[in-house]
Amino acid sequence: MRKFNQKNLMKLFGVFESQNSIYVAIELLEGGQLCDKIKSKHKFTSIEIKMIMKGVLEGLEVMHEEKIMHRDLKPENILLRKDGDYDCVIADFGLSESCLNEPYLFVRCGTPGYVAPEVVNLKDLKAKYDPICDLFSVGVILHILALRKPPFPGK
Repeated sequence: MRKFNQKNLMKLFGVFESQNSIYVAIELLEGGQLCDKIKSKHKFTSIEIKMIMKGVLEGLEVMHEEKIMHRDLKPENILLRKDGDYDCVIADFGLSESCLNEPYLFVRCGTPGYVAPEVVNLKDLKAKYDPICDLFSVGVILHILALRKPPFPGK
């Protein structure tokens, strides 16, 4: 996270350790999670959807240029900068991985319903995939914002 300096990627200012705890200093974002807006709002306007998608794609562009995959994009991991604003920030880099690493720490990972088919259907656990896998998740998020329902039935 320290590597990135882009407004749509959560900023990490520092990590501090004591004997019993680890403290992480991150950017203050007061608008809540995108999933809360989805649950509370009946319909997003096309302008709001455009702002959200633009922010997510600009953040991913910077990550992908560095060959980093997020691998867990979902509305819970997209935070809004301020309440009533749709300036969004990608958060939770816990499953992020460089596509140059061999082998990946976790090969098949992510949240069901948002994971790209090439990740879910992977047979060879030493196989590699590309940062493009994040775009499947972006498409699912777009579908939810536009149609107010997930593209796949089930939980």
